[in-house]
Amino acid sequence: MTIYLPIAELPVNIFTLLAMGIAVGFVSGMFGVGGGFLMTPLLIFLGVPPPVAVASVSTHMAASSFSGTLNYMRRKLVDVQLGLVLLSGGMVGTLAGVLAFHVLRRFGQLDLVIAVAYVALLGTVGTLMIVESVRALLRQWRGVKAPLRRPGAHPWFLRMPFKMRFRQSRIYVSIIPVVTIGFSIGFLGSLMGVGGGFLLVPALIYLLRVPTITSVATSLLLTLVTMVSAIVLHSIFNQTVDAVLGLVLMVGGTIGAQFGARAGQSMKAENLRFLLGLLVLAVGLRVAYDQIARPAELYAVTIDESAR
Repeated sequence: MTIYLPIAELPVNIFTLLAMGIAVGFVSGMFGVGGGFLMTPLLIFLGVPPPVAVASVSTHMAASSFSGTLNYMRRKLVDVQLGLVLLSGGMVGTLAGVLAFHVLRRFGQLDLVIAVAYVALLGTVGTLMIVESVRALLRQWRGVKAPLRRPGAHPWFLRMPFKMRFRQSRIYVSIIPVVTIGFSIGFLGSLMGVGGGFLLVPALIYLLRVPTITSVATSLLLTLVTMVSAIVLHSIFNQTVDAVLGLVLMVGGTIGAQFGARAGQSMKAENLRFLLGLLVLAVGLRVAYDQIARPAELYAVTIDESAR
């Protein structure tokens, strides 16, 4: 069954989109990520223009994050206090990202920036997560306990002023790096069409030392609010949100996220981080390959946005 996407100007099979939504929704719920780092390249591979894919995938991430957040909140695993502080920076970052998206699109550099950013971010984060997870798994296999951190032995950025105690996450840190992380996630999410979870989860675990399951649950809350904001702002400033595409992806994402959240809670933290690292690195390598591979069509006609 084929449907026509009015903004993307592309006919696609509805069952293909639905299957993509369910699969990425499952990944979103399992790892606590918005799924945009996976869905956006998949849509581009399918033929959807990058500006439309980036803007429209926000609807899928909002739906799957909403479903996953409810699942985790019922189990009281979301650190709402930490999420609100992250959102204070995330909302500002989202607005900045949408404005940067608008400027880059006008000058015809958006596609290149998205591709390079994906390769750099996914390759770096995926590699670091795999290395750390393998070390943890080797320690576990050898029966060696992880080295205990001395109380108060925090990095310098956690000892900055304006400290706050987050009881759910069992941390006492400065809110300055927390707000900065939120801003970065909101900016990248609206500019690249990623929920930011694949960056936020490692940041919460390795920089703020939040427990893994709490990081996963709280990242979904931040993804939900920032992606809803991105949908509204992209609709106003860029008019690139395809409602038909977004609706189909939302249905699939909501279904898949419920099953993914349950699967994620039954896995060990080390295994969860290792699988997420593999997935992130694989997507980064795929995007990199597409940048150097010979295109199917050597010539294309595009509209020069800067001339408008």
